[in-house]
Amino acid sequence: MSTPATPNSAATNAAKARAAQAPPPPPEPLAFPVADSHTHLDMQESSVADALTAAAAVGVTTVIQVGCDLERSRWAAETAAAWKSVWAAVALHPNEAPRLSAEGGQEALDEALAGIEKLAGLGQVLAVGETGLDYFRTGPEGIAAQQRSFRAHIELAKRLDKALVIHDREAHADVLRILDEEGAPERTVFHCYSGDAEMARLCADKGYFMSFAGNITFKNAQPLRDALAAAPPELLLVETDAPFLTPAPHRGRPNAPYLIPLTLRAMAATKGMDEERLARHVAANTARAFGY
Repeated sequence: MSTPATPNSAATNAAKARAAQAPPPPPEPLAFPVADSHTHLDMQESSVADALTAAAAVGVTTVIQVGCDLERSRWAAETAAAWKSVWAAVALHPNEAPRLSAEGGQEALDEALAGIEKLAGLGQVLAVGETGLDYFRTGPEGIAAQQRSFRAHIELAKRLDKALVIHDREAHADVLRILDEEGAPERTVFHCYSGDAEMARLCADKGYFMSFAGNITFKNAQPLRDALAAAPPELLLVETDAPFLTPAPHRGRPNAPYLIPLTLRAMAATKGMDEERLARHVAANTARAFGY
């Protein structure tokens, strides 16, 4: 039988629980400013103004706000229009395509894709994404809709000369195959890169950008660090995917663009590179990938 908590110990436990969910403290500013190549400001607790101010204070001076469905893509485009340091990417997330198809058939998916096409033509929208394939959350019954949506997004990115931002979860072979079949856009970004070192070398051969997130810092992520080690500095980007994938030592707490320095420093250590040298590569790569 456990001993009941005293009032003092209960208060201490409550304080610890709150601290675990409180925003982590800001890291030391970067030696050279970079961009957060993939974030979801609409899913974060702080206001856009506060998030951008906190990010700029540590050297994260540009963010790519990514939409996952038609409504969030509209929000991304509107936010990018309102803030000079924000650019937008718009798309139907791989898990959104089978949901739309299941609820409204091919017509519903086509209607949503038409809405994404309109948004993608806006000047502040620099990318079509995140699109791709996710076989982790979607079962076999949703694969056809995912692949159809992915092909439509690839065509749109090429037609509008926008970057393509790929979500690839447990679907490496099919993602690479479809890119080959459709012909990849000139600027293709693997968001939250999740492949192995062999795939990283293949992506490098094709000129695909690879964006790494906070999970590069996780203890069980050695295969991901091996992939990073194999990737050339000229194709590396850094991202938060906030509010998800908060880097160590704050895993489990809210993520935000101001925590990019923790991930970039871990990347520099893995690459055996000076922080500023890697940051300069990442800054130039992100501008080249998204065309700003």
